[in-house]
Amino acid sequence: LFPDLAGAFYGVATLGQLVRQLIGRHPAGEAKPGELPCLRIEDWPDFPNRGVMLDVSRDKVPKLETLKALADRLAGWKINQMQLYVEHTFAYRNHREVWEKASPLTGEEILELDAWCRERHIELVPNQNSFGHFERWLKFDRYKPLAELPEKASTLSPVEPRAVHLLGELYAEYLPHFSSRQFNVGCDETWDLGKGRSKPAVEARGEGRVYLDFLLQIHRLVQKHGRTMQFWGDIIMHHPELIAELPEGIIALEWGYDAGHPFAEDGRKFAEAGVPFYVCPGTSSWNSICGRTKNAMDNLWSAAGNGLACGAIGFLNTDWGDWGHWQHLPVSYLGFAYGAAVSWAAEANHEIDIVRALDRHAFEDAAGVMGRVAHDLGNAYLATNVTPRNSSIPWRLFHDPARPLDSDWMAQIKADRLEAAVAEIRAALALLSQQQMARPDASLIVDEFHNNARMMLHSLRMALTRLETGGSPLPEETRRELAEELEDIITEYRRLWLARNRPGGLDDSVSRFNTLRKFYA
Repeated sequence: LFPDLAGAFYGVATLGQLVRQLIGRHPAGEAKPGELPCLRIEDWPDFPNRGVMLDVSRDKVPKLETLKALADRLAGWKINQMQLYVEHTFAYRNHREVWEKASPLTGEEILELDAWCRERHIELVPNQNSFGHFERWLKFDRYKPLAELPEKASTLSPVEPRAVHLLGELYAEYLPHFSSRQFNVGCDETWDLGKGRSKPAVEARGEGRVYLDFLLQIHRLVQKHGRTMQFWGDIIMHHPELIAELPEGIIALEWGYDAGHPFAEDGRKFAEAGVPFYVCPGTSSWNSICGRTKNAMDNLWSAAGNGLACGAIGFLNTDWGDWGHWQHLPVSYLGFAYGAAVSWAAEANHEIDIVRALDRHAFEDAAGVMGRVAHDLGNAYLATNVTPRNSSIPWRLFHDPARPLDSDWMAQIKADRLEAAVAEIRAALALLSQQQMARPDASLIVDEFHNNARMMLHSLRMALTRLETGGSPLPEETRRELAEELEDIITEYRRLWLARNRPGGLDDSVSRFNTLRKFYA
């Protein structure tokens, strides 16, 4: 009946989904006896590898129970890979200064989580960025000699042998905690490459060649541990003539987070070179506060449809935490759920009723309102009629409150459109009191959405006042009111952060609000 234990597990997951659909039909929340239909299901996944990657480095490190609960939910949605994006948040024995304020994951916790995931047919794939995004290490004097640039460094120098030695040490300690035979080494966004110590090498051999040579050194380290190497494909995509030189067995991760990302074009380049690859869209939760529903669904669907057409072997749904990880975890449920749906059966789930699916399978809401709240709060950004790349206007206003009124995206904002966004947010918030979630964390979810929605309303109110004053300083009384409201939002934000996450990184995240604090001061 089932090809293996995983098949049986997913059969049970399907049965659970059927039961939840029946329960959802009755206001009392109980299925009537004998209502399970008599049926036969033939079902299989479009992508053999269906993953979720959670950012645990900017700045939010979830508690172990939070990660276990998320793994439970994802397993029920037939996700079979999970990654934790690590820059500096693993407790390496000899590098305490890097992680001591971050409440890192320990080896014992990884072992426990790995076993938990295995029982649910999820492969916990190790992830350690190994080239770019190394700023949390390179800011310390001990590691600065390994940097491409001496100041504000973010990239390891590919011409520094000690960088390879450090990576070898990290891999030797980190990888034994995982049963997975894969390893994501990152290597994306190497912004400093060729601007510092590697400049002569880049001038002599070309930027792409210098990048590839360092990637090959990392690959040899990974091979020593008997692992298959995954790496982000953005840099090699800028040098497509080198794709064919990637070593056999390596897996490229083709990522892009806006709706129009060229998954088809880039995927074909890997496919034509015989390089196996995953498509890697995202939940669109980061740099948004309450998500970007339309962009998320368009991006996830594009990755699935084009990935299948080009022969992708996997689908990795990413959930990032850029600039402080302000979005609370439930904001990402919509992206997680839709990504799980289209990575399992793309065509069948392309036009799924995501609101209804969230109510039944994510929020367990008998009243049928939480899916609508999540969906509509995540689409409120559209009402502004301004959609900057990989972000939303409410987030940008919060992040950059003093931006001149006549500059780029700020010049496109109109008061009536901000007021329309305010109205949509308030309408969604009005539904929160009607929820009937059966989840044990129901009250926490309500508070999390309320807090993030208040952040959006606050930024829009601030921008409306700026437009009214024509760019003049805000009236003193208004500044005082906004400053007091902001502190109330931050106090609640701190409480909610600590409900699911560790304290390390919280101060860093809150420090991102200081730009707005100074603006009011």
